[in-house]
Amino acid sequence: SSNNICLLIYAVVLARLKFTKNPANLTVTQGNMARLGCAIEGLSEPEIVWMKDGEKLYSTDQMYITLEAHHWETFHSVKSVQQQDAGKYWCEVEYYGTVISSEPAWITVEGVPHFTKEPEDVATFPGAPFNLTCAAVGPPEPVEVLWWLGGVQEGDFRPSPSVLFVRGNSPLKKFNYNRNRLLLPDSPTHVNIDQVAHNVTVMWRPGFTGHSDLSTCTIQVLPGRKVKLPELQVTVPPFQHTIDGLNSHTNYSVRIRCDNEVGSSPFSPWIEFETPEAVPAAAPKNFTFELTEQQLSLKWAALEEEELNGRLLAYKVQWNLGGESQVQCHSPPGGETVVSFTAARSFNRQCPELPESTLDSLGINDELKAKLRDVLIPERLLTLGHMLGKGEFGSVREAFLKTEDGSVQKVAVKVLKTDINSSSDIEQCLKEAAYMKDFHHPNVIQLIGVSLHRRPQQRLPIPMVILPFMKHGDLHTFLLMSRLGDDPFTLSLQMLVQFMLDVARGMEYLSSKNIIHRDLAARNCMLNESMTVCVADFGLSKKIYSGDYYRQGSVSKLPVKWIALESLADNVYTTQSDVWAFGVTMWEIMARGQTPYPGVENSEIYEYLIKGERLKQPPDCPDDIYEIMHSCWSPVPKCRPSFQHLIAQLESLWAGLSPAPAKEPLLYVNLEGEEGEPDSGLGAGAGSVTTEDYGNIVFIVILLLPPSCNFLYSCVWCVPSV
Repeated sequence: SSNNICLLIYAVVLARLKFTKNPANLTVTQGNMARLGCAIEGLSEPEIVWMKDGEKLYSTDQMYITLEAHHWETFHSVKSVQQQDAGKYWCEVEYYGTVISSEPAWITVEGVPHFTKEPEDVATFPGAPFNLTCAAVGPPEPVEVLWWLGGVQEGDFRPSPSVLFVRGNSPLKKFNYNRNRLLLPDSPTHVNIDQVAHNVTVMWRPGFTGHSDLSTCTIQVLPGRKVKLPELQVTVPPFQHTIDGLNSHTNYSVRIRCDNEVGSSPFSPWIEFETPEAVPAAAPKNFTFELTEQQLSLKWAALEEEELNGRLLAYKVQWNLGGESQVQCHSPPGGETVVSFTAARSFNRQCPELPESTLDSLGINDELKAKLRDVLIPERLLTLGHMLGKGEFGSVREAFLKTEDGSVQKVAVKVLKTDINSSSDIEQCLKEAAYMKDFHHPNVIQLIGVSLHRRPQQRLPIPMVILPFMKHGDLHTFLLMSRLGDDPFTLSLQMLVQFMLDVARGMEYLSSKNIIHRDLAARNCMLNESMTVCVADFGLSKKIYSGDYYRQGSVSKLPVKWIALESLADNVYTTQSDVWAFGVTMWEIMARGQTPYPGVENSEIYEYLIKGERLKQPPDCPDDIYEIMHSCWSPVPKCRPSFQHLIAQLESLWAGLSPAPAKEPLLYVNLEGEEGEPDSGLGAGAGSVTTEDYGNIVFIVILLLPPSCNFLYSCVWCVPSV
């Protein structure tokens, strides 16, 4: 009605950043493989760093996998665990100066106990007593020894070293001995929470006791995993304990470890629970007002977190007008405690539309502009989705392109980083697009178009290169997933050779057009829906795997483990240097995505190669395939085979392979995650609010929104007139 004005308020709250998966404790036998994983939700471009005992880990085998939009998972692998790998591991993400850490996990390394002294034959007089000695060591310690006399166990386990006293009247016997060890107990299992009001009862089952009775268990309770509460040490059995004095409406996490005479077990995984809400413990304090000719402002102090006892829904503001009680519910974004009543007036706030960018605004040369004019796509036809990959120089995003017939095509968009603002950086990106414009080959990725993203208060737009969407992602990650993924799968030798053939054919096509790739590697080859490999990234290929690149002095970062010897020495790139990189790519394929030259640092590669060293033959790699890749690494460029010759060799080799046995279709890993949702486009100052001038009291809240906010909910208030 005319006596009421309804105002729609959109409350926007910053998405909560949290680790959805934490690394798990591992107990590994020395020499075996260990693999830790963690996942974080809430950021579109996380830089997840692995830490060990407070030190940053550098691993070229670290994988990033998109689970869904703003949800990423990464893994850290140790191929052959040694004693020095034992320790505390966790993940970290830095967000605008704030470091968020996952829960830590411990890798415990166990060896096989072995004898340091064995019993020896004894020559003695009849009836004379004698001793037999046996000693063994771990890890871990302590180790116990068990003696056997004539096939019958002699007593219980004894600490090492052990001396067995044999009486002189014992008949002639053969003594055997065995060794066992007291171990650390395993983590407790089946942790359950029984919640009542402001206390909880924690119940659990003990794990393997390590050949020793458990004496105590330690319970850790963390509110929101931010502030560590004192540890609770309880005597066991029974394996349960009640925790009192918890706050209302609070997220807690609990974990347990148990102790025997050797030491402590690893902690159990975190179990999360939430206590129920309660009514606020106090009324707002420090209530003040400020009155002017046009406005009445009411202010009060926000309740402390512990006084809320739950989630703040609204403040109720009550006043008398003409003898009648008036009530208004004020739901403040971010806990704001100010309400203003002012004379009504028209209010319209709207962001002006940015003008569409053109090639003329980029500052690039006329020849490049002419090449790109017929592939320029208006930004309004492009809707960006979630992140597929990222790196030092840019990112790759899923996107949806509206075509002329009104249909929508799923594409991949390569976006230059927003902090790269020079015309030369932009020109380098667009040169790659210009190269791709004329490519027409099944093993070379084809350009769909180029778009320009205009930015407020910025002179230069951001170029976006639009490419076909590749369902199976890049070849390097696909190979890694076949070996290290949650569900590893087998790749036949025929399929691996077919991958090599696809890359060789694509490179032969590029070399025929006098194109030097300069950055051929498995990470820069893409797999389409039919499992065909397409060569990609002719110049901006540093986009995702920045860890594979090495900067020497002021020189740009270079993928040194793929670069030919003469390129490292003289910065000279030819088709023959691309052949060298193809040989390394063949090695990557046969090694299922392993990083080349394991154990050799980027800074040591040149000295390593100049001594005549080359990549070693991967396991399960046939000799004839290794001979082909090794021929690509000749120190004399002219002695390396051409791509045409490599294709002939690989085709002959592929034809000689026996067909793979029939089996169920291979379930390939889809690296794209769930279908991405286009960006909402919500940003600071977006939208508008308009009210008619009815001469009424109007409650107006203006929200200044950071660009990273997500739309959460909306509310409607009705304010009666005076």
